[in-house]
Amino acid sequence: QVQLVESGGGLVQAGDSLRLSCAASGRTFSSYAMGWFRQAPGKEREFVAGITWTGGTYYADSVKGRFTISRDNAKNTVYLQMNSLKPEDTAVYYCAAHPLGSRIYTDQRKYDYWGQGTQVTVSS
Repeated sequence: QVQLVESGGGLVQAGDSLRLSCAASGRTFSSYAMGWFRQAPGKEREFVAGITWTGGTYYADSVKGRFTISRDNAKNTVYLQMNSLKPEDTAVYYCAAHPLGSRIYTDQRKYDYWGQGTQVTVSS
């Protein structure tokens, strides 16, 4: 069982940066692959970034070059550094985990555990 708690969201201006954190409970965190998803009002939840247990990463085209996902297995935490934020990045951001640590899935149905979400609002 893994419990996930996101933090770090807020209201920023276009061009600013934010770093989201996702703290995980459970001794098996280091073996899980992690993902960040987001859901904007009236839209489907979408994949943002993922990281394998060894640190391999994959990004959605919309955030590539601006966002960086990383993890600290000693702290049971995964991060999403978001730079050059745009109004279209406004959404609730969720972290998620699945036990096949070597794979990054963009399909949210593959993830077994989810956090409660943190709001990111980017004003123009």
